[in-house]
Formats: sequence, C-alpha cells, structure tokens
Amino acid sequence: MEKLIRFANYAKLLGLLAIPTLFLDIRWLNIFWLFWLFSLVEVILKPRVTGQSFAMLAGMMILPLRYGKNMPNVDNYQPAAGYHLPFDGAWTVVNGSPYRAASHSWSIPSQRYAYDFIILGANGQSYDGDEHDASSYHCYGQPVLAPADGEVAELLDGQPNSSIPGKGRAECAAKDIRGNYLLLKHNDDEYSLLAHLQPHSLCVKLGERVRRGQMVARCGNSGNTSEPHLHYQLQKGASFSFSPGLPVRFDDIIRQPLAGYRDYDPRGAAETPSADGYIARGMLVQNA
Repeated sequence: MEKLIRFANYAKLLGLLAIPTLFLDIRWLNIFWLFWLFSLVEVILKPRVTGQSFAMLAGMMILPLRYGKNMPNVDNYQPAAGYHLPFDGAWTVVNGSPYRAASHSWSIPSQRYAYDFIILGANGQSYDGDEHDASSYHCYGQPVLAPADGEVAELLDGQPNSSIPGKGRAECAAKDIRGNYLLLKHNDDEYSLLAHLQPHSLCVKLGERVRRGQMVARCGNSGNTSEPHLHYQLQKGASFSFSPGLPVRFDDIIRQPLAGYRDYDPRGAAETPSADGYIARGMLVQNA
C-alpha cells in the first residue's frame, strides 16, 4: 500500500501541467487535470490519516481563537506534575524548543512544544549499517519510560513500521499519524503523548496506572516518520488536534550542547534555554 500511495503522490503532481490552461487556450493540456484524481488514493486507503490532517488544520484556526493571548507558554505556564525524560541514557534532541525560533511545529498549536529524540553514535550518525533498515538505528528498540505518574488514557499498537526512503523524507504505513502510541493522563490538564513506538512493544494496558520511570514501550518507526525516533509532547487535554501543547520543564536532568551537532543537522543547534530543565535542538540530554 505504501508503494501505491507513493506512486499516487508523484502522479498527482502531473496535474500541475494543466495550470497553463487557465490562461492559455491549449486544449490538449486539459487531460492533465485528471491526474489530480490520484489525490483520492490516500483519502480512500487511509481515511483516518486524512481526517487527522484536516483536524490539525482546524485546530490551527480554533485554538488561537479560543485561547488568544492566553495560549500556554513558558511565561504563563508551569506544569503541575514533575517530569523526567522518557528514556534512559543520553539522547539527542533533534527537534523542539520552548521558544518559537527553534520549534519545528510552532504553527501547529497542539504540537507547539513537541520534541523528537534520537541517539547519535560515535560516528555522528543516527544509524550504523543499512540506513533503510530500522534496526540499524541506535535508538530503535530502546525502552521508552513514563515521564511522570499517570494513567493510560489511550493507546494504539500493532501498526507496522514505516519504510525509510532516506534524505529526510517521511512516510506513513500506519492508520494513524502517530503510529503506535501511548497517551498518559497525569492530571485533568496534563497529558503525555509518546509516539512512533515499535510494533507490539507496548507493555501497559488501557486504564493502567504507571509510575514515573516505568517502561511502557520501545522506540520504533511507526506512523508519519522519516527514521526511528521518539516523539514526545505534553498537551492540555486528551485531543490530539484540539489540545494546546504545553511547555515542559524536566526535573533533575543533565543537558549540554552536543559538539559537532551541525555535522548531523545543517540547521545547527538552537540557543540553549536559560532556565534549567528546558531543552532544545542540538542538546545531549539525560536524566541525572
């Protein structure tokens, strides 16, 4: 199915060749309008993913209207629960920041403060071996931990890993953008989302109480992803699209700029947040 969707996504681009007919009388080019019908392939094969995309667009309009200047940020919000990083050992932050300049998803209010974590090896790369094989990545299969005490509010397991085409291109073989995921409720206003988990690795059940530091799954490559990594975000509510993201400050962590990070990521490291506990792209982080 992934190959069919990939073909359809390329084929629909041929529809661009019909645009000159809007200004010029070149009738034979009208045939290319039909190529836009390939856009329906993904809609038909993955209705849930399509629905999530539309829901996120709606959230981008509704949340700013609902919260206005009261949208959660580092100045007006402090988490009620105490959070640890959701893994053991030293991982690298490759996306995310508490500030707009280095957030990779600021325009999506529900994912404004989301983070992506990987493990970089001694060679400065995230994998060793075949870059198209998920098991070649250093973070793949590593334990994922509950960042705080809570209850399993939602979960999805059994979704396949996505393929890894390389060059940062993302694909989604799952029926959900998040792939296999866990949503943990810490209190009425704070929920942790752990996404792109390894298939059949979830080791907790719906409604189960978990403790901070408890293993709940393993890192994978399911959902909309370009390579194995752990996606983590704190959100104000259970809704993936209509709950604003919350800035999360981690307790008792060691953070430091990663030397040579620009060799892996041309964007380079983000500015280090001045307040302890906040993290940003290009930092090596671990629980103390």
